[in-house]
Amino acid sequence: MRGLIMVLLALESTNLYDHLTTATENTPLHGLLLQFSHHPWHGLHAWDLVQPAFMFMAGAAMAFSLHRQQQEGKTWAYSFRKALKRSGWLFFWGVLDYAVRPGGLSFELWDVLTQLSFTCLLAFLIFRWSVAAQIATCVGLLLLTEVLYRFTHVPNFDQPFTDQHNFGNYVDLLLMNKINAGGWVAINCIPTAVHTIGGVLAGKLLLGSSAPTATATAPANFPPAAIKVRYLLQWGILTLVLGYAMDAAGLTPIIKRIATSSFTLVSLGYSLLILALCYWWIDVRDHRRKLEFFTIVGMNSIFIYLFFEIVGDRWFTQYVGAITNGLMLPAHFPVMLANIITSCCVFALEWGLCYFLYKKKIFFRV
Repeated sequence: MRGLIMVLLALESTNLYDHLTTATENTPLHGLLLQFSHHPWHGLHAWDLVQPAFMFMAGAAMAFSLHRQQQEGKTWAYSFRKALKRSGWLFFWGVLDYAVRPGGLSFELWDVLTQLSFTCLLAFLIFRWSVAAQIATCVGLLLLTEVLYRFTHVPNFDQPFTDQHNFGNYVDLLLMNKINAGGWVAINCIPTAVHTIGGVLAGKLLLGSSAPTATATAPANFPPAAIKVRYLLQWGILTLVLGYAMDAAGLTPIIKRIATSSFTLVSLGYSLLILALCYWWIDVRDHRRKLEFFTIVGMNSIFIYLFFEIVGDRWFTQYVGAITNGLMLPAHFPVMLANIITSCCVFALEWGLCYFLYKKKIFFRV
């Protein structure tokens, strides 16, 4: 699942979706391609689910990592130092990703890695709490988000769900002395911590540490794996219903750019359902063939993310494009087709880099 997420992000970094969206204007496919872009404000596109799924899978991976550390006899202090160091590196790389601008250096906190540095550390600190306590923490984070947006009456920033005039924009002014033109806010890390904590709980469930035995809830011939799938589906449907109900009732609109509580619940629900599908198809039904394509990218997720965000977007794509367009355009290839082929070539080279690292057993971790 993490590999699939990274493949989608890598393809986006090559501008493939933009080229395809432009190429399909005035065709029935145009509406489908629009799903590969963020919704402008109130609403939901499929692409809005990618970042939540990324943060969700970070939590699931954390559950497996900490479980392994406990089996190896590592102390809480050891795990805490490692988690603190990892969060520090995530924050550093997240800031660096946005630091270099045409006008000079910039300090921005909107990157997913800076938010992940907060959500992962919080998820670690409550990792050993009971399931009920961790769920209560998630509820508390969503309630805190509602309170901050609704009841902090700062002049000109007292419109909870209006772009450029909400509490998140005000905090950005305090932290960075600027407001994101696209409406993104740094305090998204508060509600999106629910994604990472939810991933931790899902990871624990798959490990079996938070799943009841088959005989406690079902007949003896009811396989434990099916119980795990059922729990993932039940929680996924529950959070989806709650999130969509909040939006439909006019209580809290679904807005990805400020991660409203309704959006957080809906995106968590989809993440749970996708994980349930992957677990059922791959682990339960044992359909493991031909998945190496995604695994290769997922094994170096942080590295390839930084590569296509920093190197790929600002140099690599243009360099490859100069070569491919230099070969195709003199041969009278249509410009749009040449752009699409260039995007595919860039992605193929990025995947090839991951394949080289995978074969050499080189894995970059923070």
